Amino acid sequence: MRARGLLAAAVVVLAPVVVFADTIVTPLKGQSAAQIQQDQAECRSIAASSGGAPPAEAASSGRTRGGRARGAARGAAAGAVAAEVRGQQYDRYDDLPDDVKREYRQNNAGGAAAAGAMAGASRQRQARREQAAQQQAAQANAAAGNDQAYRACLMGRGYSVQ
Repeated sequence: MRARGLLAAAVVVLAPVVVFADTIVTPLKGQSAAQIQQDQAECRSIAASSGGAPPAEAASSGRTRGGRARGAARGAAAGAVAAEVRGQQYDRYDDLPDDVKREYRQNNAGGAAAAGAMAGASRQRQARREQAAQQQAAQANAAAGNDQAYRACLMGRGYSVQ
C-alpha cells in the first residue's frame, strides 16, 4: 500500500514535465497540462514564423548546368589552337593540303573536347557538392534559430527548458 502511494506521488510530481524533441519543458508557475500544450503550440508557431527557415526557391535557383558542354567547347578550342601551333612548328606543314590540316586540327580538337567535357563535368559535380553543403548548413542554422526562438518563448511564459 505504501509503495502504491509513493508511485502515485511520483507520477503527480513528474506529470508536469513534458519532453518534446530532446527538449524537457517543466512548468515553474503551476501551469496545467492543457496550458502547457497550448503554450508549446503557440511557441512552435512563433518559432516557425520567426524567419528561420530558408526559402525553398533559393535551393533550386542556383542549380549548376552545362558544365560538360562548356568544358567540351573550351577543350575543342584549345585543341584546335594547339594543333595549329604544333603544325606550324614543321616546315612541311604549309605544303600539306588544307583538308589534311583541317583533319589534323579536328582530330586534336576532338580529343581535347573529350578531356574538356570530363574536366567540366568534374567542376560541375564539385559545384553541386559545395551548393549542397551550403544548403545543409543554412538549414541547420535555421533549425538552431527555430529551436532558440522556441526555448526563449517558453522561458518567457514561465517554463524551465532544458
